[in-house]
Amino acid sequence: MTTVHLAGHSGNAFRNVNIGGLPTAAITAEEMAGQMVADCILAREARSKGQSLLPKLVFSSNGQGVSLANDDAGFHATMLAADIIHADGMSVVFASRLLRKPLPERVATTDFFHDAARAASLTGLRFFMLGATEAQSERACAAVKSSYPDLQIVGRRNGYFSHLEEAEVCAQICASGADVLWIALGKPKQEEFCVRNRELLRGVGWLKTCGGLYAFLAGADKRAPKWMQNAGLEWAYRAFQDPRRLAWRYLTTNPRAFTAMLRSSREAT
Repeated sequence: MTTVHLAGHSGNAFRNVNIGGLPTAAITAEEMAGQMVADCILAREARSKGQSLLPKLVFSSNGQGVSLANDDAGFHATMLAADIIHADGMSVVFASRLLRKPLPERVATTDFFHDAARAASLTGLRFFMLGATEAQSERACAAVKSSYPDLQIVGRRNGYFSHLEEAEVCAQICASGADVLWIALGKPKQEEFCVRNRELLRGVGWLKTCGGLYAFLAGADKRAPKWMQNAGLEWAYRAFQDPRRLAWRYLTTNPRAFTAMLRSSREAT
C-alpha cells in the first residue's frame, strides 16, 4: 500500500544544496511525490475558481546537466528558472557528501516516475506524455496503462514539432486537463521548452522533464544493475549499451561535471 505524504504548504518545504552551481533539492522521492500532489491540487483548486497558476518547473541534475550549465550561461539561466532541481545522477549525491548536510538520496527520474504514478493513481492526478518518437510514445503509454490501470493518461504527443507548432501543442495539453506534463525532449531542449512555454501552460500543476524515460518505460532501454547504480556507474552501463550515441557524451561531460562539482558546491541555502 502506498501512502502519499503531502507537503505542508504550497511552497517548497525543503532546503537546497548548491551542487556544481545548481540549487539542488534535499528531498526524497516520497517527499517529491507529495510535493507534486500538493502543487497539482493547488493548481486544480485555482482552475475551479476561474484562475490559472503558472506551473511548477521540475528539472533534474546529473553529470550532463551540470556540464552543460557550466559551459553555457544560457542553459544555466534556464536551469535556475526551475522551482525544483532534483539529483537525478548519483554523481550529484556523491558531490553533496563533501558537505556537512548532504542530499538524502538520489531521485532518478526513471524511478521517480513510478512513485509519481502511484501517487497520481491514489489522488486522481492526470498525466500528459510529451516527447520521443510516435512508436516509442505509444509503447510507453501502453506499458504505463498496463502497470497502473487507475492512472489517468489524458493525452500524449511525440516530440517532433517545430517552434511554430508549440502554441498548438500547449493548447492541446491545457485542453486535456492534465495536472502533470512529462516532457521527454532531451537536454537542453526540454528545459528550454518549459521556460519558453510556461505562460501558455498556465493551469497545469507540474512540468516535469524526463529525458530518456520513455525508452525505459517502453522496454527499449534497460537499467543498470543496482550495484552499478549505487556506485554511480550507470553512465558506464548505458555507454556500453549504446556506445555510438553515448560514449563520447560521457567522455566529454563527466570530467567537466566533476570539476564543476568540486569548484562550485556549497552548503545548503
